[in-house]
Amino acid sequence: MRVTLWGTRGSLPSLGPGNASYGGNTPCVEVRGDDGTLLVLDAGTGIRRLGTTVGPEVDRIDVLLTHLHMDHLQGLGFFRPLFVPGVKVCVWGPAAVGASLRDRLLRGLSPPLYPVRLRDLPSEITLRDAPRGSFRVGGLMVTADFVCHPGPTMGYRVEEGGRVLCYLPDHEPALGVRNFPGEARWTSGYGLARGADVLIHDCTYTAVEYPERAGWGHSAIDHAVAFGELARVGRLVTFHHEPGHDDVMLDRMREAAVAAAQPAFPVVAGTEGASFRVGA
Repeated sequence: MRVTLWGTRGSLPSLGPGNASYGGNTPCVEVRGDDGTLLVLDAGTGIRRLGTTVGPEVDRIDVLLTHLHMDHLQGLGFFRPLFVPGVKVCVWGPAAVGASLRDRLLRGLSPPLYPVRLRDLPSEITLRDAPRGSFRVGGLMVTADFVCHPGPTMGYRVEEGGRVLCYLPDHEPALGVRNFPGEARWTSGYGLARGADVLIHDCTYTAVEYPERAGWGHSAIDHAVAFGELARVGRLVTFHHEPGHDDVMLDRMREAAVAAAQPAFPVVAGTEGASFRVGA
């Protein structure tokens, strides 16, 4: 299972020379199974670049949306495989009470907000509510569950051959927990992250910034490190970077969090274009 990061920013794309290392695109992660299965986690602006790399040998793509906030959706209509005749694109995501994923998603991907209707595109598009629990996508086993973030939001655990990736890009497990991380069984996202080889996790704020933004649905990087220790992960990849934080600040945030917690696992900068094998 190979993972490539195509967008790691949160909220808005981030531009300028100060973001040369971390990049400016919003969330999108490519997961390639050993059998060629192509799984895409979120459809932020990074998915446009991913689409340019998908070759004619790929006839099915599964896109798993964590939630429907714009930064996780704004690239979907510009994903090149949607315009290739016969390519099967299945989009999964959380439903809401009284409204399916299809009902909610098509509000933004239809006129006047999007120039054409998805049904008029030449690819074969399917929209599905992601179930809580496990389901198979090609050679990959996916487990989905709701996590702490405003609106219906899912985290995903992806497994192949005993190797585990956990994806929690928008997550606030410390919300309302006086002595975070507290007990494992009561912590949002713990069941998905437990024992993962790689945890891609929300690291939006510094410890100083977080108190004024508690309840917004995001984590301080110190909380992400503590959560990784609680779940006993093999590696933490920082993600959902605040658009106003440049490369220098993001490096300093990571170095300070590691120095303070001294975790038993490496904390790796989530930079656009980074690619690695899970379990390697």
